[in-house]
Amino acid sequence: MPKQHDPVSVLVFSASLRAGSLNRTLAKLAAGAIEKHGGKVDLAAMSAFDGPSYSQDAQTKDGVPPGAAELKRRLDANDAFVIASPEYNGSMPGLLKNLIDWASRFRPQPFNGKHALLLSASPSMAGGNRGLWALRVPLEHLGTRVYPDMFSLAQAHQAFDSQGKLANSQLAERLDHTVTGFLDLAEAAKNYPCAKTEWIEFLGEHPNSPIDRVDTPAPA
Repeated sequence: MPKQHDPVSVLVFSASLRAGSLNRTLAKLAAGAIEKHGGKVDLAAMSAFDGPSYSQDAQTKDGVPPGAAELKRRLDANDAFVIASPEYNGSMPGLLKNLIDWASRFRPQPFNGKHALLLSASPSMAGGNRGLWALRVPLEHLGTRVYPDMFSLAQAHQAFDSQGKLANSQLAERLDHTVTGFLDLAEAAKNYPCAKTEWIEFLGEHPNSPIDRVDTPAPA
């Protein structure tokens, strides 16, 4: 009889504080697709992770703020994560980069070894894609396995119907296909750790425990 595996659990959130955010709508669609394909969803709001600007002096005095600690807790509790991020001036929102900087101060830091899918929605013709390329940089630097395919929704202010679904069936199919491929990869990493190989990144820093990023195969 085939071995039964636990479903993949995924943290999903939009990197926008705006109540009517297009990216919040896209995040909800991704969450629905994950559940449809057998995954478990932890749908969060960016407001749960918001905090002050990063400062080492503030960290030394007061520690890591509650918002960043909450993100770490939920990253640790899930197998993977999905971010739907708006694009601000050709890059990611400052509040998202600030959150990543704060959360990376934990040891061990919570991004290493996690699988991530990046989405964006924008009224522009590029769909916020430039912001996602910028977002890949810190996440991959921290050891996140960012899924190669990204979903960017152009002219997003016209893309949703009255129920918050994608009006274009081809776009809806593409989103579903992207989520399915991402879940397959995350499931393989979760349930077949023997497939993992040692992963080491060295970017010219002097090796020491605070910056070492090593992922070794889990015990069989």
